[in-house]
Amino acid sequence: MQLKTAARNLLTATFVLLLSFSSSRAQFTTDEIARRGEQEEFLLKARITGFRDLGKGITLPIRVYLKKGDTELTAVWKNPSGVINGYYEGWQYEIAAYRLDKLLGLNLIPPTVERRFQGQRGSLQLWVEHKYDLLEIVDNKIQLPKEGWEAVNLERMQYLTRAFDSLIANEDRSLQNTLLTEDWRTILIDHSRSFRSDARFTNNLMYGLRPLRPGGIPLPFKRLPAEFVERLKALTFDSIRQAVGSYLTTREINSVLARRDLILKEIEEMISAYGRGEVLY
Repeated sequence: MQLKTAARNLLTATFVLLLSFSSSRAQFTTDEIARRGEQEEFLLKARITGFRDLGKGITLPIRVYLKKGDTELTAVWKNPSGVINGYYEGWQYEIAAYRLDKLLGLNLIPPTVERRFQGQRGSLQLWVEHKYDLLEIVDNKIQLPKEGWEAVNLERMQYLTRAFDSLIANEDRSLQNTLLTEDWRTILIDHSRSFRSDARFTNNLMYGLRPLRPGGIPLPFKRLPAEFVERLKALTFDSIRQAVGSYLTTREINSVLARRDLILKEIEEMISAYGRGEVLY
């Protein structure tokens, strides 16, 4: 009897865990998502007690130490603006990416707000504790899970990341800005090279069947949440403007919508070729 009860409890716990990682809401936990508004407020209002240069990244990010009441957290502040090393950077895109992530229900990007530091405007993003970034995985030859839910989740997040980066025209998805937690959840950071609006980035996608990235090797969105696709379809100029406020220009929003149409077209191509059940979950 005790063994049956233990087995039932284990099955229930596993089912709850799978639900918490289901659909496109896969990476931040239910509790973390529920506290997102509280965390945004903390980033805006908490007292800065210290800071230090992170010592990596061309945008010179600063780790900021914050305190409000008994709560102490850290965050990353950055304010790149203009052309740096041949790429156009904008701190405002960090905030726009986070807000669009929320609008689409992805929950892949940590809470991010605008906050002044040393008299300058910039983005402030909650520091997320993680075990690895993908560069560390490669450099140290760390084995990723090959079976079980962790393996399924990692693969799904790879495709979802490709789709999101294509939507926002993110030129900088490096190994260092894809983070993995202890339990193999994926967190995305560094979006200051996003939201391109020239023709090259509205007629092409960064990833997909015919990617803009160097080499042009197909990197399709093989498996995507059906909920995410429906939210893509529902995007309008007004819904994006309401979400991102003044952090994107009219042209940048229209460029997002143009890329959305390209993504949906590719998804339909894959569904026609392989069937809906093989592409969407």
